[in-house]
Amino acid sequence: MRILDLFCGGGGASVGYARAGFTVVGVDMVKKKNYPYEFIKGDAMEILKDLDFLNTFDVIHASPPCQFYTVAGNLMRAQGNTTSKPDLLDPVRQALIAWGGKYIIENVVGAPMGGITLCGSSFGLKVRRHRKFESNMELTTLECRHKEQGRPVGVYGSMNDEIPKGGRTAKTLKEGQDAMGIDWLGWNSLKESIPPIYTEHLGRQIMEQL
Repeated sequence: MRILDLFCGGGGASVGYARAGFTVVGVDMVKKKNYPYEFIKGDAMEILKDLDFLNTFDVIHASPPCQFYTVAGNLMRAQGNTTSKPDLLDPVRQALIAWGGKYIIENVVGAPMGGITLCGSSFGLKVRRHRKFESNMELTTLECRHKEQGRPVGVYGSMNDEIPKGGRTAKTLKEGQDAMGIDWLGWNSLKESIPPIYTEHLGRQIMEQL
């Protein structure tokens, strides 16, 4: 089974799907160092216009830029500022619907999406990193286990930062990598990724439906 990972970044989602048994092809404007699979450098929105190419895949995963829907992005707009990242969520959704195949869209909590939410605490990770997944397939979620997890490790901003109201970001790159279940990315790519175990969990469900 083949999956196309649009806006693949450093490959957090890609690795999870590969572990679930998919052959992965990633697409992004810039190839991150150590991205582990076949890679196409290009504009995902242009790729989505090539239906013949899309039809060579069983599933498409898309993680359009999330900055528009983050807490920081909302604060910027409330202050009259703008983010340089475009809001591509609905254009991506409409392009995937028009294509007609199986798809998953991933984004942050706060994005206008349906679907399910996954949390690192559900998988025994030290990050929480709540992320939403919208699909035209049936997907099941897992309950958060914040109490069992305890104080999470933050993987965003800068390393070794104190977080208001308690908590902190990872003190070292190794701590951040361990918290995310990712060992091949540097800090800047790591903090933009999702834990591979999320898409491994989803990928195994998808395999059963294809």
